Amino acid sequence: MPDGTIPTPDDYGNFIIGPTHTPAPEMTVQPGVPQGQIFTFNWDSKDSKIYPGIVRDRNTFGTPDPANPANLIVTTSHPGTYTRVVTVYVPKQYVAGTAAPFIVTADGDKSVFKPLDNLIAAGKVPPMIAIAIASGGGDAQGSERGLEYDTMNGLYAEFVEKEILPMVESTANVKLTKDPDGRATMGGSSGGSCALIMAWYHPELYHRVLTYSGTFVNQQWPYNPETPGGAWEFAKSIIPKSKAKPLRIFIETGDKDLLNPNAMRDDMHDWTLSNELMAKALADKKYKYQFIFAQNAGHVDGKVRNQTLPEALEWLWKGYKPKK
Repeated sequence: MPDGTIPTPDDYGNFIIGPTHTPAPEMTVQPGVPQGQIFTFNWDSKDSKIYPGIVRDRNTFGTPDPANPANLIVTTSHPGTYTRVVTVYVPKQYVAGTAAPFIVTADGDKSVFKPLDNLIAAGKVPPMIAIAIASGGGDAQGSERGLEYDTMNGLYAEFVEKEILPMVESTANVKLTKDPDGRATMGGSSGGSCALIMAWYHPELYHRVLTYSGTFVNQQWPYNPETPGGAWEFAKSIIPKSKAKPLRIFIETGDKDLLNPNAMRDDMHDWTLSNELMAKALADKKYKYQFIFAQNAGHVDGKVRNQTLPEALEWLWKGYKPKK
């Protein structure tokens, strides 16, 4: 991975890369490679039965609960509307009428489109659909995005399944596989925690997870006493105390991926540490996982993603065989 080479992993199978991050050639257009087709549609909150929409007033923030530092009190959030854009990539190799594997990306992330052109053409990943779903807007506690991405339950996966995927099939004239081994999720920051949450709470829907700078910290809102640390609980208690699920998980963090570790003074807001703890929890439970620790890298670092994404996608889909 660094400058085109894969470093030697440690005893857990983790990789340290950097500090120079050279883009992988698969991230650019390659001569003679077929280009996928792109479809776009809008999804309005008035059409959603699951996420009708909330908004936190501009330039307002929550305050830590003096009785419980893990709880952020938000008083300026209220119902509001949104329109999200959904962008669909269909590879040239897709055979009409067949059930295709697919990957869902958070925050409307289209970074997988170009490498998929090249990886599919090279036979390194199966021909797959990519579905980039924008969030409902805002960020963190009290926002629509925070409600969708940071909440520790399966609701967002159900929203995608019931409301978005049918529109994808009709708009792009494709058929999506029902096989969870042929379904992947991907995201960065809170989109990364969302990617794991989707698969964790609905392993019957998704088996493959790819994250960059995952927000595996305490950012859930409203407060839930069953998961008092939000996504921080994944490494602290949920993964260690749960039977291993049939998931294949890629996670990445950078040495400058700290953001604001003392945001709520709850000791559950260090992005770098949370991802390191996630790697240890996954290793201890013998998950099929890969952890990349990137030197000289910030939060959802674009240079790191351009360096690692093609190989991450190839690793993520290793062993996939479509059901007949």
